[in-house]
Amino acid sequence: MRNSLDRLDLTLIALIALACATMLLAGAGRGLLLANGAVLAIAAVKGRRILLDYLDLRSAPAFWRGLATAWLVLVAGFAWAVSAISAWIS
Repeated sequence: MRNSLDRLDLTLIALIALACATMLLAGAGRGLLLANGAVLAIAAVKGRRILLDYLDLRSAPAFWRGLATAWLVLVAGFAWAVSAISAWIS
């Protein structure tokens, strides 16, 4: 087990901090839809980093990397669409 933080760990910590800050700012004012999009975009970037580095898809064929990335984008897009529809209804 490694003892030091490497660049990937620092990137993930920064992405988590940005997501938390965006959620706090969204609660303070309007622009909830934009904040939801920002949090989901940060989560998608973080998910891609996890897929490539921790699940070791960086050395996998391009088809599988593309498929996993497309799945992430689809899930984030669906979550944002549900958020937009619920904000529009209420």
